[in-house]
Amino acid sequence: MEYESITILIRLILAAFLAGVIGIERESKGHPAGFRTHMLVGTGSCLVMLLALFGFQDYLNQNGDLVAYDPSRLASYVISGIGFLGAGTIIVQGASIRGLTTAASIWIVAAIGLTIGAGMFFAGIAATVLVLTSLIFLSHVDKWFKNVSDTDVLFIAMDKKANELGETIQRLESMKVQVQKIKGKEFDNDEALLLHYYIKIQLPDGIAETELYQSLYKIESIKEIELNPSYD
Repeated sequence: MEYESITILIRLILAAFLAGVIGIERESKGHPAGFRTHMLVGTGSCLVMLLALFGFQDYLNQNGDLVAYDPSRLASYVISGIGFLGAGTIIVQGASIRGLTTAASIWIVAAIGLTIGAGMFFAGIAATVLVLTSLIFLSHVDKWFKNVSDTDVLFIAMDKKANELGETIQRLESMKVQVQKIKGKEFDNDEALLLHYYIKIQLPDGIAETELYQSLYKIESIKEIELNPSYD
């Protein structure tokens, strides 16, 4: 019993450590699920795996002839059930979606916790190293494969009474402009209450700045447009 307790403690601590390391990387970049969330998911997954391996031994010893027990069933429920937590980290901002990588990291942390709980230390540590490599060093590799220009910021001043941000986003998408992030704030210019939007975009090859302006100025509520404005 003492050996079993030590084994359980070691696996819980290692799972918490590996999951926490991945969580620290997410925390450092300001994502909604950070150190504590990842550590709790990894530790909880490890605990479920330990429950599956050690929690029913007495019952199985007494009823071994009557019960066919599969410890992997509890693990499968963890993997399928962790999706709700990952979904909570996905944020929709206009036409952009953020948090998919964090949702994936929560899912892999659950898998790492199960792996450590099963005693597969090498697999769990190797997976942690690969995940950290992907998150830290490979975060910009996908840009090498995109046929787009550098990121730009599009400033739009829009009448609040006839806020047509949705139509603006649709018009940008129709021109194959990728919308990444949107920030907005109110601004009173003594004539009308305006909404100032700063939209982070990626322009496709071949689109001219004048073409972008001409298309957006067809929206009546837009009062001013500037690409890559200078900040005061």
